This record gives sequence, structure tokens and C-alpha cells, in this order.
Amino acid sequence: MSATPLLELRGIDKSFGPVQVLRDVAFAAYPGEVTALVGDNGAGKSTLVKCISGIYPTDAGEFLFDGQPVSINSPRDAASLGIEVVYQDLALCDNLDIVQNMFLGREKRNGIVLDEPTMEQMAAETLAGLSVRTVKSLRQHVSSLSGGQRQTVAIAKAVLWNSKLVILDEPTAALGVAQTAQVLELVRRLADNGLAVVLISHNMNDVFAVSDRIAALYLGQMVAQVKTTDITHAQVVELITAGRSGELGLASEPATSGNGAASADSTTGGLA
Repeated sequence: MSATPLLELRGIDKSFGPVQVLRDVAFAAYPGEVTALVGDNGAGKSTLVKCISGIYPTDAGEFLFDGQPVSINSPRDAASLGIEVVYQDLALCDNLDIVQNMFLGREKRNGIVLDEPTMEQMAAETLAGLSVRTVKSLRQHVSSLSGGQRQTVAIAKAVLWNSKLVILDEPTAALGVAQTAQVLELVRRLADNGLAVVLISHNMNDVFAVSDRIAALYLGQMVAQVKTTDITHAQVVELITAGRSGELGLASEPATSGNGAASADSTTGGLA
């Protein structure tokens, strides 16, 4: 594990009109590690990911990649740094085969024709490098694949382009037990191969099974980012629902006179 983050965010703010969605967010993802990004609906996870991937511009803050300040103003900027995102809908075409999906929009050419042998070889090498053995043929249509196999193809597509950071949005959603185990093994393998992996998940069992660090968002604020071994399941749930757990997270507000005591617990409502 590296002591230096591959990606580091400092003081990220993002608003949509009068609504501030992200507030002074700090976040780090390390090479060779899985960082789980958790939070309730409306906490700002999707917005943060879209800022990292260049879909949304930030209002304030800075990005560091490999320790150097960078600007990410578009998905092309993110891709050029080696940042790939696998969204929950996977963005795969059912009517195309595995090779065609993996190279969609980035096809290899030999003159004016597609270089099918090279693409097939690269796809095979990528899947083999991830120890994927559940796919029978690279030329089978995605429509014939199971949910777990589709997720595997989407992840392989993301790592095909010399990516350094892979963000996975709910990769085990709607999968069965066996398929979930296969995808989690693949997620762990990505980190073991030296990539920085960000896993967005509501499933605490998945989070504790594969993550090295857990980052908790609460109402647009990053309330904690700690090693998984240093936190319990119950503490993560408290951070997600109340923004603090013991010494972790938001500080308690001091008691006030007059109308009674005010505490950070009063901020638990309003989740979307």
C-alpha cells in the first residue's frame, strides 16, 4: 500500500443554483487499495464522482493526481489521466459482442477497416490478466451474458486503457450471491494489480469484504475517511445516518441556553 494518494481532492464545493451539494470535501484514493465511498441517498456520492470524472465542473477546491495539481474539465481530461468510471447501468450494447463493447468508440483500425484480430487479442489479454474465466467466448453478444458477466465486461472495458483509477458505482446491485462473490473478487484483484479502486456501495457486507478504507459522506460533507480495520459496521451506519459516531465525524454542537440543547443529532433529517 502506498502512503501517497493517487487521487487527492481538497476543499471541493459544488452547488446547483442555491443548493450546495458538496461542501469543503476532502477525499483520497490510494494505489493498490479499495476505497469504499458510502453515504445515504442525497449525500452527494454521485455528484462527487461526476466531478472526479469531469462531467460536472467544481465551484472550488483542487485536484491532485500522483501528487501533482491537475485540472479535470471534461471526461476526456479524466480519461487522459487514467480515470475510468463504471456506472450502474454499465453502458453496454446488448446487440454487440464482448470485443465490440470493450472497444466501442475506441476501435483499432488497420487502414480503413477494423483491426479485429488485434482487438480480440487485447480483449483476451485483459480478461486473462483479471483472471476472468466465466466468459465462454469473446464473440458472444452481451445480451446472452448474466448480470455478473456483464459487470465483468464493463470492468474489463474500464481497465483496458491503461487506467490507474477505476470508480465502480454499485457493481453488485441486483446480482445473486454467487455473481456478487465473483464481482467482489474482481474488485479486489484490481487493487492487487496496483490500481486505485473507488467502490460506491450501500451494502456494508460488500464494503467490509473488499475495502481497505471507508470514506463516509453525510449531507455533502466528508465526515470520515478511515482504514476499514479501524471502524465497525455500527460506526459506519452512524456516520451515514447522523454524520458522526463517537469521536468520528461532525463535532457535537455545544449546549445552548434558552431553548434547550442543540446537538449534531438534529441534522439527521432531510435526506433525499
